[in-house]
Amino acid sequence: MLQIAFHAWERRLASATPDRVVRQFEWGFDWVDGPDTDLHTWIERVMADTDEFFTPPPTLEYSLSAPSEDGDRLLSFPSALVTPHRENNTVYCRYFETRSRRRGPRAAVLVLPQWNADDGGHIGLCRLLNWNGMSALRLSLPYHHQRMPPELHRADYIVSSNIARTVQVCRQAVLDARRAIAWLAARGYERIGILGTSLGSCLALLTTAHEPLIRAQALNHISPYFADVVWRGLSTEHVRKGLDGHIDLDTLRDLWKPISPRWYLDRLRDRQTLLVYAKYDLTFPVDLSEDLVREFRERNVPHQATVLPCGHYSTGKTPFKYWDGWALTRFLKRAL
Repeated sequence: MLQIAFHAWERRLASATPDRVVRQFEWGFDWVDGPDTDLHTWIERVMADTDEFFTPPPTLEYSLSAPSEDGDRLLSFPSALVTPHRENNTVYCRYFETRSRRRGPRAAVLVLPQWNADDGGHIGLCRLLNWNGMSALRLSLPYHHQRMPPELHRADYIVSSNIARTVQVCRQAVLDARRAIAWLAARGYERIGILGTSLGSCLALLTTAHEPLIRAQALNHISPYFADVVWRGLSTEHVRKGLDGHIDLDTLRDLWKPISPRWYLDRLRDRQTLLVYAKYDLTFPVDLSEDLVREFRERNVPHQATVLPCGHYSTGKTPFKYWDGWALTRFLKRAL
């Protein structure tokens, strides 16, 4: 009965955003790097050296604003991946600095919100991290907030039925995250963590797998495969409609391998990881979350797991948002 009630609530919450657009299927060859004319060949080349794919060149072009009335500051810098949309090529972060009384090295957390989070998304979580002695840097994902071109109402280009573009824009998020972490390190933070929710959790794991400065990651809503969430999830039914009739799940899983956590777990053995998932999730189906936890366990990759007694959307509702925030913050405070 609880499952029935939560699933009905999840569907009501999901239906509150009716402006989802079913977009045309595209292979996205114009987004492919190099001479490859076959996506499978390109993906094989990417997977042969993911460090090269996910490592940005360094930059010194950081700009930090004066404090706002709320006390946070805006950090901006150029993205390492230049896309056809000018607005998307500048990265924006909100910086919440804490004056920690804790002895020892300073700690900071890079926060990656969920897909289509609004401009205020995760700000309360950033302040909670502050109250626990950690500075927070909330990054706006590609095609979100100030980075959204006028043609969009939602951040469709980061997850869509354009196969190569989805890979490249998720890659862009990782490159942006690594430049943000480089800025934190240059500012004197010695203990750096990352926190990601939903799509942000996938991007956070990819970042951790390629960024040696990250000591701990808190992953909020999880799956081993990017493709399976899009194929089966409640929030991506409109994307699935664009894929139907053009590609099958096995092929999609192969082509989205570079952005799937499953392939990077052996790179996480020297990090601390918290895996959080929701028992009645329809967006990240719970069997996928359990599969990722099982993979961590069977590979002996250090981790902790927390199961929330709610669904995906209801995680953001009282009282579950407090439960979730407490679990994430407690883990990062201990780890950093």
